[in-house]
Amino acid sequence: MIKFRVKVLLAMNEMTQKELAERTGIRPPTVSAICTGAVKHLPVEALNKICDVLNCQPGDLMEFIPDKKEEA
Repeated sequence: MIKFRVKVLLAMNEMTQKELAERTGIRPPTVSAICTGAVKHLPVEALNKICDVLNCQPGDLMEFIPDKKEEA
């Protein structure tokens, strides 16, 4: 599963979701969905804008957490 770390980066930059939306031009509901992990797809252009505003790399915005497999 992909886990977004945008909320962490916003806190580190002392920025609100509203400010990120205003500075990137991404709709506030979309920013909220990214922050809560509810977003289903994320265009590369949106990643570009977020990375530019937060001065980070795409890998800083998300991490991959493997699904736990049940042991038999």
